Amino acid sequence: MRAPRLAMAVCILATLCSAQTPEERAAKYFDSVRHQPGLLLAFLQQMPKGGDLHVHLSGAIYAESMIDWASENALCVDRSTSKLIHAACDSCETYKPKPSIRCAYQDHVLYNQLVDAWSMRNWHREEESGHDHFFATFEKFGPAMEKHIGDALAEVASRAAADHLQYVEVMNTADGGQAATLGTKVGWDDDFSKFRDKLLANGMSDIVASVRAQADADEVRKKELLRCGTAQTAPGCNVTLHYLYQVLRGLPKEQVFTQILLGFELAKADPRFVGFNLVMPEDYYVPMHDFDLHMRIIEALHTFYPAAHVSLHADELAMGLVPPEGVRFHIRESIERAGAERIGHGVAVMSENDPIGLLKEMAKKNVLVEICLTSNDTILGISGDRHPLRIYMKYGVPVALATDDEGVSRWNTALFRARVCGAILTKCAALQTAKTANPPADVRSFWTAANARVCNGNWKKPSPNSKKSSNAGNR
Repeated sequence: MRAPRLAMAVCILATLCSAQTPEERAAKYFDSVRHQPGLLLAFLQQMPKGGDLHVHLSGAIYAESMIDWASENALCVDRSTSKLIHAACDSCETYKPKPSIRCAYQDHVLYNQLVDAWSMRNWHREEESGHDHFFATFEKFGPAMEKHIGDALAEVASRAAADHLQYVEVMNTADGGQAATLGTKVGWDDDFSKFRDKLLANGMSDIVASVRAQADADEVRKKELLRCGTAQTAPGCNVTLHYLYQVLRGLPKEQVFTQILLGFELAKADPRFVGFNLVMPEDYYVPMHDFDLHMRIIEALHTFYPAAHVSLHADELAMGLVPPEGVRFHIRESIERAGAERIGHGVAVMSENDPIGLLKEMAKKNVLVEICLTSNDTILGISGDRHPLRIYMKYGVPVALATDDEGVSRWNTALFRARVCGAILTKCAALQTAKTANPPADVRSFWTAANARVCNGNWKKPSPNSKKSSNAGNR
């Protein structure tokens, strides 16, 4: 009698288990490990994460790689500032002020100094401003990126694959300063249409061609490093990388205008460039002083490129970092004037004029916010209940979790999501509500439906009859 009863019990249990959807089983297991950091991290490490839409290329690279690339570039380092320099290097004795970066391989003190100076490792909030330390890293290791964009793309793709990401949009100022030089040469014109015509007539097409050719070479290098197309193909080969041209908004206005124009032209000419963004600290003088001007430039140029996509950093600010007037309008003007379809950070949204009305407008217009919790904490000191993530979710504003500068922050996507699940969200379903765990076409990537189809978490080639999406991606 026991055997039939046991068989029946097993059958009933199997039926109950089979009745659960994969989402339900995942949610149940998630709830069981949510307060066990090790198991939670393992679960989130294996979880398919779709796309990362807010990635600065140089900030995504770990300091250890930068040291290697600086060594290949035969650079020196200033011991007192940890800045890389082009100069005749001193010998490796500890009292020498500018040794070769290669000396760090035999000098563990110097090596550790560089890793700490070029990242947030061992940074202590009580001793130094996170904002200042974070943004200072880029000037220190910047020369290491020279001739290593392909290597950087390979590292981003490889790490994305390890974190089970399928798609990454990478921000990079890909022209090496050519647009800024052209803007200075041509000179400012208050008539935006005439200024555009002058730039187009004086070499903008050559810059576009140069950027595209360099992107070709960088992708060849990336594929070489990842052994794409060989029997030893690395998983990173399956990660799709697209680019957002990175405008340096702290430059003089004629240079910013020219870079914005280049962003539009690249998006028009090359499908790998899916849009552009404005970068550099929002609280610096020029980005604050010229914010309205920059939005008017984008608004004017957008009329010539109506299909172009725009994602803008806005409100990566906190009350006290700038005067109150500085946190009243950046998100709204980015959306209403510049036509931004995505907002990067959006931390000070509740300090904007009529914040509730703005949230409702964002939900209605389907404007997505790229949430960067780790950098918001380290740079601005905003975390937990002070962060607006839950407010965005409450008002139906779509959000996507993003790493921002994984190498500088030393915080990967699994750790990032573990932080969210453990500290802010209480249900696995909330991740789905927040649109954070979906494939890239569902997290407002600028990769249109004509480029990708997603089914059961796997990429499929688009059918010949696929129509181009008129939006910034299907939702």
